[in-house]
Amino acid sequence: MSNPDESGLIEQIRAGNQDALVQYIQLKRNVLLAFIQKRLGTHLQKKVEPDDILQEVSVDAIRAFDKVNVGDHDPINWFFQLCERKIIDTHRKFFESQKRDAARETGFGDSDGEGGGGLANLLIASMTSPSAAFSRDQKQLKMLAALESLPEDQREALRLRYLVGLPSKEIAAKLGKSDGAIRVMLSRGLNRLQQLMGEDV
Repeated sequence: MSNPDESGLIEQIRAGNQDALVQYIQLKRNVLLAFIQKRLGTHLQKKVEPDDILQEVSVDAIRAFDKVNVGDHDPINWFFQLCERKIIDTHRKFFESQKRDAARETGFGDSDGEGGGGLANLLIASMTSPSAAFSRDQKQLKMLAALESLPEDQREALRLRYLVGLPSKEIAAKLGKSDGAIRVMLSRGLNRLQQLMGEDV
């Protein structure tokens, strides 16, 4: 439950008070840093500090604030999604060549079941859309709901493969599974998303 100070800040944020947003960021600093630290992974932790990510997210949030309709949403969820997108962007910055190699190994249109064409593109867009988190289109919202229905390790495998760009062997090492098991997990995950999305892809 929110404390009185936090509740007051949230109300001011909903009313469009930018100063309240800045205060809210400071209030939730440790929570956001912990979230970033957990999501960075060992590779990025060697190249970037959580504080750097949070600083960039804070600037992005302030810049986008007048375009965001917080409504009844808890602002922390918006910040979590901003952090997630910033981490993904940072992964791309540092590991773009690795991503290209991974795409050559098992591209979206290959025959081993990891492809998905429009489905894979929608999967990426649903988590990396440059628009504010509260302004996603209906297909992206449906994809996010479909992702939430998958087991946690399957969601993570899909995230590492299609958003971070890791090859299946590296995903297997991270998740403590065999390369073959990861390929099956990715294939089944995409097939399940295809079923849930139906004609929306």
